[in-house]
Amino acid sequence: MAVVSGGTTLIDNGALDAGVPTGSLILLSTQTASASASISFTSGIDSTYDSYVFKFIDIHPSTTTDFAFNMSTDGGSTYAVTKTTTHFSAYHTGGTSNLGYRSTIDLAQSTAFQVLSEVQTTAAYSTAGTLQIFNPSSTTFVKHFIARLSDIYSAYSEDRYTAGYGNTTSAVDAVQFKMLSGTFDGTIKMYGVK
Repeated sequence: MAVVSGGTTLIDNGALDAGVPTGSLILLSTQTASASASISFTSGIDSTYDSYVFKFIDIHPSTTTDFAFNMSTDGGSTYAVTKTTTHFSAYHTGGTSNLGYRSTIDLAQSTAFQVLSEVQTTAAYSTAGTLQIFNPSSTTFVKHFIARLSDIYSAYSEDRYTAGYGNTTSAVDAVQFKMLSGTFDGTIKMYGVK
């Protein structure tokens, strides 16, 4: 047995002591969109977990548009939390590639829905990825979030990164996802991080 920084112990085979939290994901809810205008998670977001992870599986729009999200502090009556964000992407197709900041997607103290991905309606195209919101139940701090999604747009393979914060010290207790126009199909899973 060895002791490392902070008194954490390792068993002889290098495994962590059973008392050390491992960051398990606990599946809380699964929702399936079928020509849906939006998907809202209005329960299960509380002080039980320090952060929540949403996984997007094959999100496919009815029309070429943007996949976006917003947060609520009133149980989902309104989705209009003020946000400041940043967004950049890397893309590649054939011989063309780029890595760049997307100034048309970021928000500056805006209540608008935050774009996470752009998706074409082409039958085989979809987007997939994750969004993590940290300490949404805090009534002391703003609500930080990070997202990473992969999509196909005009035959480009894109890797998208979004980060920011909801500028509220009220508890966030609901989250909504939607296309900025039209409807979508796909699956969204919500996990608590233990």
